[in-house]
Amino acid sequence: MLSTSCKYALRAVVFLMSKAAGQQRYGIKEIAKAIEANEHTTAKILQLLAREGIIYSAKGPTGGFYLLPDAAPIYLIQIIRLIDGDHFFFDCILGLKECSDKKPCPFHQYYKEARAGLFQQFSSVTVQQLSRDIALGNTYLKR
Repeated sequence: MLSTSCKYALRAVVFLMSKAAGQQRYGIKEIAKAIEANEHTTAKILQLLAREGIIYSAKGPTGGFYLLPDAAPIYLIQIIRLIDGDHFFFDCILGLKECSDKKPCPFHQYYKEARAGLFQQFSSVTVQQLSRDIALGNTYLKR
């Protein structure tokens, strides 16, 4: 469903938000280790997230990537769109070009409801919510 890069991006942003209260900056190595991802991929993802204004970065000896505790809500769909696009929520699951309510593929009716539900969830859940669940010990970021 989501690419590995997208999963890493989601993990990285949730990790940074879960650490935002301390106003600490984290390097690529630290983030890669925390989200169980390789450093090269993590670096590319973090640079893209920073370039698009989802996270912040600072250069220099005290630099790194970070989020502010009072950051505007970051919806999961923002990260998904940036990394993977939103075609998953709108394209035919079988890859047909002309799949629609009027000309459905064999799986259209089943997939339509599931994909709408996922789109709604990703559009309403924020990184802040997920990081609060981590802080409360209700969820975990590492396997």
